[in-house]
Parts: sequence; structure tokens; C-alpha cells
Amino acid sequence: MKKLVLLLLTTLLITSCTNYGQLKLVSYLSEDLKEVSGVEKSNDLNVLWMHNDSGNAAELFKVSTQGKILQKRALAVKNHDWEDITSDNEGNIYIADFGNNNNKRKNLVILKVKQENLLNGDNVGVEKIQFSYPNQAKFPPKKKDRFFDAESLIYKDGFLYIFTKSRVKSKQGKTMLYKVPATKGEYIAKYISEYTNCDAIHCAITAAAISPDKQKVVLLTHKSVLVYTNFKGDDFFSGDVKEHSFNHVSQKEGVTFKNNTTLYITDEAAKGGNSKLYEFVIKD
Repeated sequence: MKKLVLLLLTTLLITSCTNYGQLKLVSYLSEDLKEVSGVEKSNDLNVLWMHNDSGNAAELFKVSTQGKILQKRALAVKNHDWEDITSDNEGNIYIADFGNNNNKRKNLVILKVKQENLLNGDNVGVEKIQFSYPNQAKFPPKKKDRFFDAESLIYKDGFLYIFTKSRVKSKQGKTMLYKVPATKGEYIAKYISEYTNCDAIHCAITAAAISPDKQKVVLLTHKSVLVYTNFKGDDFFSGDVKEHSFNHVSQKEGVTFKNNTTLYITDEAAKGGNSKLYEFVIKD
């Protein structure tokens, strides 16, 4: 008993002494989610869906809002490079299998998983939304033109919106916005607009989310979140933007809204550590 009490006190002391800046630590995540790269809150079920990055199995994890794995679902596809996850009003899940570090992939795809299928066991079938970028002609392009990686996806009004991640050293904070229909098929994505945050490596865009009331879009970086409001239609860069610093840097890869003013954020595990689930309140 004394050993158990000592262990608990030590854990609490470590947690309380760790500085997460403006982030509130909700939970350390399981070893099964060491490379978590996407998180999405299901409003109907009041749970989180999470997945890992490339090199891991094609699995979705149903996770409690306190970070405990409730279920695991295997999908009947390959995890080429899963980078983000979003959902529509009916609870269908969309997985962004379009990580493209070297800008040479020609099999970019978004996987649609119907909610009723996801809840009924393993080897879950998917629908494929395949796409290409209208302004990419070479695979890969020259290093100065490598703007075709992407790690961020949201759903709005029947369309899926892709925010790219720059691989150009002098322009790492640049992101371009595209859209495709949220239905099975092959598409040339429609370019909408672009935005540049800053030039450092920690400015690269790693995830996206849209608020339940559709009035805010957020883009995640390793050190902050960019909040876009007062935009016109689906040009999310057309309105106002405010950057909120976490005062904390880690490999943050997943973001979703808990409600209209609070975010859930995940980061990948550092060497010898665990991935984590945080909360962050957006303050005006």
C-alpha cells in the first residue's frame, strides 16, 4: 500500500511540475497511440476518434474524453500516411490519407467511413474520395515548389477542405486551401486561397478543425493555434485571424473542438514518453 501511495504522489508531482504553458493536460495516452496524428470529437456519441500516423496499422480508436481507449476498429485499407480526421453532421468519419512529405504521391485519398459501419466490427469498408492538385505538374516538383504535402482536413456543407503543409524551407508557414466534394469519386481539387503564418519550422500547419457553430476554423502548429473568424463563405482566409500561443512546443498533430470555445489537442510521444491529450480555451 505504501508503495502504491508513493507512486501516486510521484505521478501527481511530476504532472503538476511539468509546464504545459496555456494547455491543460487531460490525460497521457496509451502506448497504442504513441504516433497519434488525428483527433475528432463525435457529438452524437460524446467520444473522440483517433488514429496514428504512417507506419502504423489502419485502425481507428474510440477514446473517452478522458483519454481512455474504449474500442479499436480495423479498416479494410492501408495506412499510407493518415494525417487528420473530420466528420459530418451524420457522424460519418473522413480520414485524410494524403500525407505527402516528398510531394510525389499520386494516390492522394480521403477515406469515408459511415458511422453505422464503424460501430459494427473490424475490417470496416470505406469509400474513397481520390483527388489531385490542379497546380501540381511534377512528382516531385523542384524543392522551391513543394507545397503539396498536407496534414489538415475539415468538413463543411457537403465539401471537404484541405489545408496544405509547406515543405519549402523559406516558406514553412505557408498553407493553401483546396476543396473536394465529400462523395466517392475522383476529383481535381479546387484551389480557394492561401495564407502565410511565418517562416520557421514550428509555423507549419499540422491539423485543422471547425467549430460546431461553423463560425471558427482553427489551424494547429507545434506552438500555437490560428483562429479564423468572420470569413465569407468557404474562403476561411478572407476574414480575421488571431494567433494564440501555447507557450509550449511539442509535436502537436491533432485538434478538434470540444465546444465553440474549447479545443482538444493531441501531440505525438517524445522519445521515452507518452502522447498526450490537452484542452485549450480560445480567449477573445
